[in-house]
Amino acid sequence: MNQTETNPPGNAGNAGNAGNAGSGGNGGSAGRSRTLFMATLVLVLVGLAYGAWWALALRHFEETDDAYVGGNIVQVTPQVAGTVVAIHADDTELVQAGKPLVELDRSDAELALRQAQAQLAQTVREVRTLYVNNNALSANVATRAADAARARSDLDRRQQLAGTGAVSTEDIAHAKSVLEAAESGLVAAREQLASNRVLTDRTSVENHPNVLRAGTQLHNAWLAWTRAMVPAPVTGTVAKRSVQVGQRVAPGAPLMAIVPLDALWVDANFKEVQATHMRVGQPVTLRADLYGREVTYHGKVVGLAAGTGSAFALLPTQNASGNWIKVVQRIPVRVSLDPQELAKHPLRVGLSMHAKVDISEQKGAPVALGQGGSQPALRTQVFDAAGKQADAMVARIIAENIGAAATDGQRK
Repeated sequence: MNQTETNPPGNAGNAGNAGNAGSGGNGGSAGRSRTLFMATLVLVLVGLAYGAWWALALRHFEETDDAYVGGNIVQVTPQVAGTVVAIHADDTELVQAGKPLVELDRSDAELALRQAQAQLAQTVREVRTLYVNNNALSANVATRAADAARARSDLDRRQQLAGTGAVSTEDIAHAKSVLEAAESGLVAAREQLASNRVLTDRTSVENHPNVLRAGTQLHNAWLAWTRAMVPAPVTGTVAKRSVQVGQRVAPGAPLMAIVPLDALWVDANFKEVQATHMRVGQPVTLRADLYGREVTYHGKVVGLAAGTGSAFALLPTQNASGNWIKVVQRIPVRVSLDPQELAKHPLRVGLSMHAKVDISEQKGAPVALGQGGSQPALRTQVFDAAGKQADAMVARIIAENIGAAATDGQRK
């Protein structure tokens, strides 16, 4: 007897569910695969885009935020010792070159200056006397020569009359004595004239050694008097004022500092691996934390330091120990700033900067080359006027005391 097998209704439903479950599992795996594929594709595209960006643009730049504004900090120091009686400038003030900053007591310098002026005037008059004596001694020589000639003539007449008995032997001996005395006086007069002329030959009152020596002493006294007023050597902002009224200061003691804020630069500390392709003259883009991204400065690389920052530290690191750990060093790179941008957006020494160097240009030198010129890199002319004023004072005192007599004496 044949029997037909039939599945119960419940079993048939389970089989259908199993088939549906298998179809759903295949669809979920395919979805996850597509998601992973898309994510991988996006990452690859991003990597390719970044690689292209790095190859075309990013590799041509080196940047660092380890950069700071630098500038000349000019120390103001006195050239002579003295007591401070007045201070004409304070911190944060802008002063012009030549402006008086500190005034010292001038009492001692005033006395020394007056003494030097009197000494120069006296020396000029003494030298004038030397030239006048030339004329007097020349006249004395002429007088002595006339006396000697007259004595010789008297002796000759007496000797001619000696055979006639009109002149005694005693008279002839006396005439000889008179002639010898006259000739001795002539020799002495000539020696005095020669000695005086040694002091005046090939010179004038203005150029006489004694006058020049006295003029030099007056020059020094005038400089000491003017140096009691300490001027500003450069134009800039006053900082670090430490001097006080009544303080006794010595030559070279720091009184205050002046920072020329119109001549600043940036010292950017790049890692040694970043400085490989840096050259002098490469353009640099800079931002200051003071202004943020709103202000951008443009500069140029002017040179690389001769050593790393640690090499010039007060306490250089010693790598000879057994537990040495390599540390990537940084090389200071000097970057100039555009004066017009600096004037529009002033900076201060020590401010933090962000520097970005375009290293695509490789024509410059890897280190700064010497200028080769004779002109100084920095110069101040505020002290030149004192020397010119001293020369003018010396010339005036000589002119006032030389007189017309000395000129006439020199002409003769």
